[in-house]
Amino acid sequence: MIDNMPKVKIGIVAVSRDCFPESLSVNRRKALVEAYTKKYDAEDIYECPVCIVESEIHMVQALEDIKKAGCNALCVYLGNFGPEISETLLAKHFDGPKMFIAAAEETQNDLCGGRGDAYCGMLNASYNLQLRNVKAYIPEYPVGDAEDCADMIHEFIPIAKAVYGLNNLKIISFGPRPLNFLACNAPIKQLYNLGVEIEENSELDLFEAFNKHAGDERIPAIVKEMEEELGAGNKKPEILAKLAQYELTLKDWVEAHRGYRKYVAIAGKCWPAFQTQFGFVPCYVNSRLTAQGIPVSCEVDIYGCLSEFIGTVVSNDTVTLLDINNSVPKDMYAESIEGKFNYTHKDTFMGFHCGNTASSKLSFCEMKYQMIMARSLPVEVTNGTLEGDIVPGDITFYRLQSTADNKLRAYIAHGEVLPVATRSFGAIGVFAIPEMGRFYRHVLIEGGYPHHGAVAFGHHGKALFEVFKYIGVPVEEIGYNQPAGVRYPTENPWG
Repeated sequence: MIDNMPKVKIGIVAVSRDCFPESLSVNRRKALVEAYTKKYDAEDIYECPVCIVESEIHMVQALEDIKKAGCNALCVYLGNFGPEISETLLAKHFDGPKMFIAAAEETQNDLCGGRGDAYCGMLNASYNLQLRNVKAYIPEYPVGDAEDCADMIHEFIPIAKAVYGLNNLKIISFGPRPLNFLACNAPIKQLYNLGVEIEENSELDLFEAFNKHAGDERIPAIVKEMEEELGAGNKKPEILAKLAQYELTLKDWVEAHRGYRKYVAIAGKCWPAFQTQFGFVPCYVNSRLTAQGIPVSCEVDIYGCLSEFIGTVVSNDTVTLLDINNSVPKDMYAESIEGKFNYTHKDTFMGFHCGNTASSKLSFCEMKYQMIMARSLPVEVTNGTLEGDIVPGDITFYRLQSTADNKLRAYIAHGEVLPVATRSFGAIGVFAIPEMGRFYRHVLIEGGYPHHGAVAFGHHGKALFEVFKYIGVPVEEIGYNQPAGVRYPTENPWG
């Protein structure tokens, strides 16, 4: 695995209002850290020991200490009511994702000297954060005992990783979107607003770099890796050396062009001239890089690869990018789904792409040619796809997008890939999302989303929702598959 995924170390800083016993915050912080390390990895957190923050001077001391300790995320812990000015200044001056949580009272037997009033203090903290325009993650119910708060911090980790990752991400793209794929085009201004850098290149630059890698001494080792991965599915062995050459080209480009950024994602070109000039299609290489931690989108889908990166970080797993592609035939639904799974026909659809899904996310895989392209091109220049049915199981379908008017919006939907043979080609699966038909019409179509959607394996909607909120997507612009009986604003009330 290439080191292209962020890690976080969360500095826990306890705060105290000076008219409350400092010991409340000290003891509660110690209990929180003990609860976390019993249940989770102690390397995730750092307990700031230099002070309990009661003043601006303490805030500076704590800030310097957690920076010195290498913390790139912050947890402000209200052990009691807390000093709203100092604690929010700490968040303001900390350069990284931050969260606020508060201590619950422990027992009915100590509600005089042992009462901390952090439930009250959280209100003032949230108000002051808004006054200072400081973004912070506040859990759904941010008050709890040591074990509760340990769980909250653990839930913050994928959110913090994604936010930190975006602030250190460079997207490398090659070429303009193919003709008639304007849907994958989007304003890049929002990338800069998110803290993401972008380097846009010509595919001619990429072709030059590819040619310079001809005969690279590392090619045989990559070919061997590919042969081992494909096994009996290696149906196009003659193309592996070129694919290995291309993989090395992209990896070397990433290292040469990473610049000051820690993480990279790629929006790649794959047609219309790519096949005839390179002599293959890059789908399999895209799948391999994505599995190695460098998400690659097809068809120069910049917001697609951005979405893939976020999903990879949040899920800590390989993701894929698919077309929300075609309906499930009624006879397939009747034979393989109806009565066996609790989905209507309109809840189902097929997610497909040419062959960019990692082999680990396919039930079986074969190296083949790209059937759609081969309808108008010689088959030999369309070799390089990885085909197979996508593994059954829970998925999250999602996308972050900048609209034509340069606004951020997103969607998230939980569903699953059904264990139903697709009887088709490409990397493809039969998907089911509750109320998909309505979601398709009133979120995807109404929202002007392109046909590409990112797929994370497992249900990760909770964390993705918090990431999108944190980075500035208006809550009303985060679409989801609403349950039956809950009407979309654009939905006809008479059906």
